[in-house]
Amino acid sequence: MVLGMSLQTFTAIHVLISLIGIASGFVVMYGFFTGKLLDRWTAVFLTTTVLTSLTGFLFPFTGVITPGIKLGVISLVVLAVAIVTRYPPHLSWRKTYVVSACAALYFNVFVLVVQSFEKVPALKALAPTQKEPPFAIAQIGVLAIFVVLTILAVVRFRVEPATVARVSSTAA
Repeated sequence: MVLGMSLQTFTAIHVLISLIGIASGFVVMYGFFTGKLLDRWTAVFLTTTVLTSLTGFLFPFTGVITPGIKLGVISLVVLAVAIVTRYPPHLSWRKTYVVSACAALYFNVFVLVVQSFEKVPALKALAPTQKEPPFAIAQIGVLAIFVVLTILAVVRFRVEPATVARVSSTAA
């Protein structure tokens, strides 16, 4: 039992939150390419991605600090940077915000690939220990795609001073 739910129910909720975080993260990334802040999508992305990491810590602990726990801690630090630099008066740290948001999304997609190779029978057959070339190729491919997308997002995302002023005045 986790939070009064069966482990199966809790896992399903955790996965749903993760998938919403990934989908909304790609919408936010699209906003970077088009120079739009997409406030609601950003709130959904940041909230669900934080919840993904936090709920990940609630799974039964076996006494061993796993790579998943380490990645969860790193993800929360990166998300803290994204949250602080996203909202006024720090939106002038545009590049830091974009890089940290893209990194948080990458971490979720990284875990999606890991879980896919663990749970999808066809992928598990290709890489049963996740040390085989198909797994490495998939993860390197995802990393390469995110590096390119993050660089493009940093270059293309521009926030007009009037937009920053508008966001600052509504936050006050």
